[in-house]
Amino acid sequence: METDMQFGVFSVSDITTDPTTGRTPGEAERIQAIVAIAKKAEEVGLDVFALGEHHNPPFFSSSPTTTLAYIAAQTSRLQLSTATTLITTNDPVKIAEDYAMLQHLAGGRVDLMMGRGNTGPVYPWFGQDIRNGIPLAVENYALLRRLWDTEVVDWSGQYRTPLQGFTSTPRPLDGVAPFVWHGSIRSPQIAEQAAYYGDGFFSNHIFWPAEHTKRMVEFYRRRYEHHGHGSPDQAIVGLGGQVFMRRNSQDAIAEFRPYFDNAPVYGHGPSLEDFSRETPLTVGSPQQVIERTLGFREYVGDYQRQLFLVDHAGLPLKTVLEQLDILGEEVVPVLRREFAALKPAHVPDAPTHASRVAARQASPEEVPA
Repeated sequence: METDMQFGVFSVSDITTDPTTGRTPGEAERIQAIVAIAKKAEEVGLDVFALGEHHNPPFFSSSPTTTLAYIAAQTSRLQLSTATTLITTNDPVKIAEDYAMLQHLAGGRVDLMMGRGNTGPVYPWFGQDIRNGIPLAVENYALLRRLWDTEVVDWSGQYRTPLQGFTSTPRPLDGVAPFVWHGSIRSPQIAEQAAYYGDGFFSNHIFWPAEHTKRMVEFYRRRYEHHGHGSPDQAIVGLGGQVFMRRNSQDAIAEFRPYFDNAPVYGHGPSLEDFSRETPLTVGSPQQVIERTLGFREYVGDYQRQLFLVDHAGLPLKTVLEQLDILGEEVVPVLRREFAALKPAHVPDAPTHASRVAARQASPEEVPA
């Protein structure tokens, strides 16, 4: 896999009625569709497939590690990730175990994106209080790092029972834990957490204007330097994005409009034109997507991962697979070339298991973040 910069797709796992046909796929159909989308992503030359975590209808992805392991068995080079893993309501012990197991089964082709999610009721379902969201994220992640980086853990905290002489199994593959991105739309505390540990920061970049994303990424970069991990432009940044393409931009707009107008998140709100102007949503030709995506660099700097949302709002599988063909054949090859040509030598490539194992061997006294 080329590691200069990673390109891929992510899914939030929604099950949504197709507004053009009135048809709603069943859970089984949508789960199989996700597997097909991931395999297609590898087939067309994308680097990453990421899957969200939700515990309520109309979403199906309550157990992303199960799905990603199944996909890992049917792919050979695709990097598998989450979008997101709920650090606040999952037990850090179970996260440590599940993702180390997935890491072994996938031969290291796994990382994960920590986040608090956007569904408030999930907290009481798992015995937590949403008012503790940020301190839960901080404490749970500190414990997760300990479980991965230290063989025998003695620990006590505020939100779970203490651990005495506990060893999480299996241990991380090759002694190197999966790389962690911290995903956030609006919380500086999460950007601070990513910077503190020297982890990646993933800005969702879907519903908010460019100026907001710019501020969050700049804050993370400054704090990354403050915590001694490198210069601001060496911080590891990922962006979300949202596209719908056809050869002719007017065809793309006409085809996507009913899906946009009825989408669960922004449907019946701003117009497609307003939303496209105010946020990174790009509906148009492949060239328009290329130009818009290259423009992200102007306000976030050189970055390591770009993921696109292509399978939401009831879009049929056939349409999603066509979008992946366009991404793989026409868009991503140009983006790879252009971004690589612009990137200074001291800016790191996207992290992979192999690169992190090599770094560990070069500096064995340092435990990778």
